[in-house]
Amino acid sequence: MSRNNDGWEPRTRLGRKVQDGEVSSMDQALASGLPLKEPEIVDQLLGSMDDEVLDINMVQRMTDSGRRVKFRCVCAIGNRDGYLGYAEARDDQVGGAIQKAIEVAKLNIIRVDRGSGSWEDSAGGVNSLTRTATGKAGSVTVEIRPAPQGLGLAAAETVRNILELAGVQDAWTSSDGNTRTTVNLAKATYNALRNASQARTPDRARRVQREASGEEAR
Repeated sequence: MSRNNDGWEPRTRLGRKVQDGEVSSMDQALASGLPLKEPEIVDQLLGSMDDEVLDINMVQRMTDSGRRVKFRCVCAIGNRDGYLGYAEARDDQVGGAIQKAIEVAKLNIIRVDRGSGSWEDSAGGVNSLTRTATGKAGSVTVEIRPAPQGLGLAAAETVRNILELAGVQDAWTSSDGNTRTTVNLAKATYNALRNASQARTPDRARRVQREASGEEAR
């Protein structure tokens, strides 16, 4: 059931479907094929999300009127239960850049394909990933590998923060390139999880996951 969002007037077809109750879950929204262009849709279907400001930098550029200074914010959001968003945004003020990044991150929301892909785990868990995931941004490549329950997150701070927001509890990770560039490291991590979510999950694995969560189709 969607939540009321006072004052929201949907401007898109997906927004109207959410408000009318035709789309009542984020899974349905993502599977609809309709573009997600209103952050209020995420507010309706997922409620409040945790956010993590990963990096804030002052950027400058020369214009005809002189030097212009803005702040760039790199932000990730998640409900710590399988949904993750990521964005970068700029504004004249730090607060404005953060708020813009959070709003844009909602439009980039993905469902993370969690599972128990480690051979050391029994099937059916959602503590890790179902398969190895790889993502790239700039010179940085990030690889995330399934790990057994209880290992924790063997990852750098930026990567760990994103995995925690996504609800991934156990994983091995490795990275190559200029990993000191936070924006590329964060984006590569997000891209890895997005690539994994877009890959096809075998029918058997999906059935095991449904059984484990009590959602086996009748």
